[in-house]
Amino acid sequence: MTDNTKTQAGEALLGTLRYENGTGTVRMEDVFDTDIGDLWTAIVEPARLSRWIADVTGDLRLGGHFDATFTSGWVGSGTVDVCDAPKRLLVTLDPDPDDDSGRPMTLEAVLTTDGHKTRLVVEDSGFSRDDLPGHGAGWQAHFEDLSTYLSGRESTGWQPRWRALMPAYDQLAAGID
Repeated sequence: MTDNTKTQAGEALLGTLRYENGTGTVRMEDVFDTDIGDLWTAIVEPARLSRWIADVTGDLRLGGHFDATFTSGWVGSGTVDVCDAPKRLLVTLDPDPDDDSGRPMTLEAVLTTDGHKTRLVVEDSGFSRDDLPGHGAGWQAHFEDLSTYLSGRESTGWQPRWRALMPAYDQLAAGID
């Protein structure tokens, strides 16, 4: 695992990156100015998900199968493995047909109360070392869009923020042993 670093503008990164046993993982963590129930519904209800990260359709209950189109362009499907409202969500995303590894990705979200706010930790695992910076910058852009959405403001766009974050996440990835 690597330590947090800063962007060229001096902003702290929300994420860390690690590469172990041939698998890349992005860990993103932030505290949101809302209660745990509100944050939970923002990460599990399709109408709310579409406002900050992805269009999702299908069966979003434990064991259910869903399809997702992320604002970042990733399109795929997955299965809900754990749904412990309002504390933990674990999904397995089906392998990307364009990825030669054939490995699925797992996406875990853990929510905890932090005073009158809520801490969200997301770990996204299952990709190559080369993909770590892009996923790190992407998850930070998504977290920032979530914060923007929860505050009632409109997103300024995912891609410009991703481009601005990429140099810092490239630097972070370069420090992985």
